[in-house]
Order: sequence, then structure tokens, then C-alpha cells
Amino acid sequence: MKTGFIGLGHMGSPMAANLLRAGHEVTVFNRSPEKCRALLELGAHEAVTVADACRGDVVITMLADDLAAARVALADDGIVGQLAVGAIHISMSTIGVALSKRLARTHAAAGQGFVAAPVFGRPEMAVAARLFIVAAGDPAVLEACQPLFAAMGQKTMPVGEDPSAANLVKLSGNFLLAAAIEALGEAVALVDKAGIDRQAYVDLLASTIFPAPAYRTYGDLIAEGKFEPAAFAAPLGYKDIRLMLAAAESLQVPMPLGGLLHHRFLRLLANGGDHLDWAAIGGLAAQDAGTARSAR
Repeated sequence: MKTGFIGLGHMGSPMAANLLRAGHEVTVFNRSPEKCRALLELGAHEAVTVADACRGDVVITMLADDLAAARVALADDGIVGQLAVGAIHISMSTIGVALSKRLARTHAAAGQGFVAAPVFGRPEMAVAARLFIVAAGDPAVLEACQPLFAAMGQKTMPVGEDPSAANLVKLSGNFLLAAAIEALGEAVALVDKAGIDRQAYVDLLASTIFPAPAYRTYGDLIAEGKFEPAAFAAPLGYKDIRLMLAAAESLQVPMPLGGLLHHRFLRLLANGGDHLDWAAIGGLAAQDAGTARSAR
């Protein structure tokens, strides 16, 4: 498929590369053009403007936050204004429910397709084309996008016809991951202060009662106190918790644990942790406990 790809960060670059390897014609755009270089060597075309990335059947966005996503899609020279009638915008960014609804309405009014398809998986999974893709939108449009999803992920999970449903599922999933990170951090700090080996404790958890990738991945990072370089930066985790709480407020769903996580991320950022991986909230308990190895 003739595809534009906008946003070439830690996730977007390997996703675009996998589209190229699968034989799709890809035009890439990024605010920092140097990030395009490796993809151009793989055969991508370079877009000088957002409009240049909107000449094909589909344009995919993988952007950091609502502000960037709204600017790229809704500005006068943005996607909605440049995409052809009948073409499709796939938003793979983790954005808020309200913005997703606005994008769906705006694209529909312009006669364009819109799909929300955020992903679960860290950059190494993006490189390996092993992402889990949560997708929502018109079933016919989702079907048309399936070859692209197959090139980037190991499984695509449709969750409904309203695109914002995919964004809500993604935000709720990130809430659960952040809760697991906080719980792991508190538990590791507890056993560490009692003199129990941190890594052995994580190994026990991940091989018995919590044999899930999240406990292994984040448990190891917490045990090692290794929070940089960031695969998923703490400000992005903070953003996702804020968006989740906004969705919860609009639906009148109390989420007290979400409030705690909001506080933990805010504390981390207030103390200069903006360059750390979001797993660093799991190191805050070690600081609170006064143990030697704390978040770094």
C-alpha cells in the first residue's frame, strides 16, 4: 500500500522500517529530518511537509502527545486538509479519548476514513514486528488496514467501531502497567531493606505467581535501578495517566489508584526525572525507604 508515516521516534522508526520490509511504499515525515536517514536507505521516500506524506492510500501517525497529534492532523496544512476523499488516517499514537472523538468527526466530515490503532509493546517489540495492536473503526476500513497491521505487529485486536474505544483500552492498559510498576517498586524496596536479594526476588515472582512480560521487564529494571536510557520516557507515562483520569472523570468512574500514580509521576518529574524511563516510579519506594540503591 502507498503509505505515509509521520512521527519517527523510538516506536515510529522501526514500525515504518517493517512496512518497508513488507513491500509497502512508504513516505516518511518527521520534524527532525535526520531521523529519516536510515529509512531512506531502506527505500523510503522523504516528505518535506505533512502534505507530502498524505498523497497515498493511508497516512499513519505515531506522535508523542495530543498537542502534536492535533497540530499534525487539524492544522490548516494538516492531514485532514491534505488527505484525499476515501483515504485513511491511522492514528497509532496514545492520545486522549476526547481528541480521538474529534478526529473521527473531522475525518468523517471530510469523507476520509479514521482508525485508532494504538499499540502495546516497547521499542524492541516494534523492531521485531511483535507489537499488539488495539484497533477500532469502521469494519471495512479496519479490513483495508490489515496488511499494514500485519507488517508491524503479531496480533491485531479490534475493540469496536468507535475509534476512541481503542484509545480508552490503551490508556487503561498503561494504567495497569504503571500500577504494576509502582507495586513492584514497593515490594522490592520492602524485601531489599530486609536484606533479601532484589534480583532473586524478581526472578521468583516472574517465574511463579506473576509469569507475565511486564513483571519480568519492569522487575528487572527496578532490581537493577536501571532507568536510562528511557525506552518510554516518564513524561509520556505521566501524560497517559492524566488522559486516563480525564476519561474516568468524563465517565464518572472513580479511580483512586490513578490519583496515586499521578502523584508518583509528578514527584518523579519535579525531582528531575523527566529523562528517565517511566519504570523509575518503581524506584521511588527505594528512596522513601532510604536504601542505598535508588532510582537513577
